Amino acid sequence: MTRETRKGVTAMDELELANRFDRQRPQLRAVAYRILGSLSEAEDAVQEAWLRLRRTDAERIDSLERWLTTVLARICLNMLRSRRTRGEQPLDGLRPEPIIDDPAVGTDPEHEALLADSVGIALQVVLDTLSPAERLAFVLHDMFAVPFEEIAAMVDRSPQATRQLASRARRRVREAAPPPDPDLTRQQAVVDAYFAAAREGDLEALVAVLDPDVVLRAHRRDGDPHELHGAARVAQGAMSARRFAPYVRPALVNGAAGVVAFDGDQPFAVLAFTVLGDRAVAIDVFNDPELVAKLDIRGITA
Repeated sequence: MTRETRKGVTAMDELELANRFDRQRPQLRAVAYRILGSLSEAEDAVQEAWLRLRRTDAERIDSLERWLTTVLARICLNMLRSRRTRGEQPLDGLRPEPIIDDPAVGTDPEHEALLADSVGIALQVVLDTLSPAERLAFVLHDMFAVPFEEIAAMVDRSPQATRQLASRARRRVREAAPPPDPDLTRQQAVVDAYFAAAREGDLEALVAVLDPDVVLRAHRRDGDPHELHGAARVAQGAMSARRFAPYVRPALVNGAAGVVAFDGDQPFAVLAFTVLGDRAVAIDVFNDPELVAKLDIRGITA
């Protein structure tokens, strides 16, 4: 075997390093997706972490997992800050970017690592409203149990100030994105009732499955989502789009009940529902043609 070296590192050493990194990759993708909300950006961040590892003397790293999490978090923090200063939008994905699975099969194992702790679309929407430092502190501490002392060094704050960042973020998440009903069957029943009422043109039945304070968000590539608030307005919007109701198919969207809407055999929209009890409290609509075409819609057919 050819023994090419880079700063004394043999090709065999690099292979072992690559294998160690690959064992960490699922966890790193989960961290990056939850911080960034975009699969494409998460992949970019993980790849950058690998490139930095290759330029580092791995023998001096005490804990590879901790080192990679720290490096990845700093990469993600820079990406979040860059969005704020330049108004950047991802070219290859949505923010938040829905992860879609076939309910008949269940969540794909590759997606499960990304979606643990109920990373629903509503939560991702709230995370997008946080400052970069708040988002990092909340995700790393509340979702991955990273100590505040370690996060503090990433955001250039004291551990106490970092704790306050996470606390503010936690309050906003609790207020705006309460945990959905864990019973997927109940979730699906609400979604089914919503589209049944839309198909029948039954405005009263539509309102009955919507929380009085429901919000519908139509996500766009080039700015904040367009929103409708209140059961009456959302129900009226559903009535105006009722012609599409017969062409929706059940889907898991970030692990929760939702649908994919089709035009012929081509998907043209994804709707994610957040259900509490027997009512929808949020509906997130993704219908940008270019971006829907790029989504990984596994097993959902017209």
